[in-house]
Amino acid sequence: MRIVIAPDKFKGSLSAPEVCSHLEKGLQHAAGNNLEVVRIPVADGGEGTLDAAVGSGFTRRTATVTGPTGEPVEAEFAVRGHEAVIEMATASGLALVPSVRKGGRPDSAAATTATSLGTGQLIRAALDAGCRRIVLGVGGSANTDGGAGLLQGLGARFLDSRNNELPPGGAALANLHSIDFTDFEPRLVDTRFVLASDVDNPLLGAQGAAAVFGPQKGATPQDVGMLDAALARFVEVLAREIGFRAVKAAEAPGAGAAGGVGYAAIAVLAATRRPGIDVVLEFTGLADRLAGADLVITGEGSLDEQSLLGKTPMGVARAAAAQGVPVVAVCGRTTLGQGQAAAAGFEDVYALTELESDVNRCIAEAGQLLEQLGTQISGRLAANRLSRTPSTKEDLRV
Repeated sequence: MRIVIAPDKFKGSLSAPEVCSHLEKGLQHAAGNNLEVVRIPVADGGEGTLDAAVGSGFTRRTATVTGPTGEPVEAEFAVRGHEAVIEMATASGLALVPSVRKGGRPDSAAATTATSLGTGQLIRAALDAGCRRIVLGVGGSANTDGGAGLLQGLGARFLDSRNNELPPGGAALANLHSIDFTDFEPRLVDTRFVLASDVDNPLLGAQGAAAVFGPQKGATPQDVGMLDAALARFVEVLAREIGFRAVKAAEAPGAGAAGGVGYAAIAVLAATRRPGIDVVLEFTGLADRLAGADLVITGEGSLDEQSLLGKTPMGVARAAAAQGVPVVAVCGRTTLGQGQAAAAGFEDVYALTELESDVNRCIAEAGQLLEQLGTQISGRLAANRLSRTPSTKEDLRV
């Protein structure tokens, strides 16, 4: 029997590769040597995208870059041939802000001064590695700088009216007078970018980067207004430098992603925005690796209504359905009813909370509980001799 395990991370508990490992251990415990398991960690373009790339044959690389508040950080990216996968959070993530790293909340100062510079530097490292197709997975960013820092990392200079370089962060863009692209990275001309993001917000306004995501990064209501105005100034000045496409890009779906990094990617790097899960499933080769599978196991930490809007489990379920392979989901907790789960394509849903009602213990002991679920799933498969088309949903129920 051949089982494909293709989950996302259990946020705050286990990475996707760890979820795969614990599930396989439980499956094999019950099945012995009669089970072939294929592990394919996946993600939706945000945190975990790098793990998915490495699990699919990419090589992990590191580079020292500037973190969101100016400190040096060791950031990772992945390379396979001439293609690179960059997970923005490793260079410019909110988790790298000192107050957050210490277990606290982000503050107003970080919200207005955090930069995406390190992400631009990471792109340059990928270019140095010979990559000319770059997947930029955005999510979990600390900055609201419109991607100005990213462009600075690639050689652009952001200047005030006295020709002085601006300090980092979104707030400083209020004093932007000109952008000097003289030393902009020339290799970008031959480089194609994919913006992997499910965020469809524009850059500016009530649904923009500052208004929607700024408060999550510590921005006060006053900060939000200031940042939005500063981003509008960025658009105005950039339009003088590169033309009307700078204005059009600000209105594009996804421009507001990652504090406006989506905007810089679309306007300047000519990035193509695609749903994160589609990009990840493509480079993991999931469709081809499903051939001959008897069952697919997917999942994430919380399987809920939000999951149905294009998160990892739905993408995996669609790919499996296209090949007629049954799918079950594992998760920490679920709010989906049986009808919702079935409509989404899941034969069944296995939640850790069914084994342990204490959520804190579920988080702390997720690995052990996943092994128990794996053992139960394997035992039920063996008992019912699951074929490619299970006779009833009960065949998969614990």
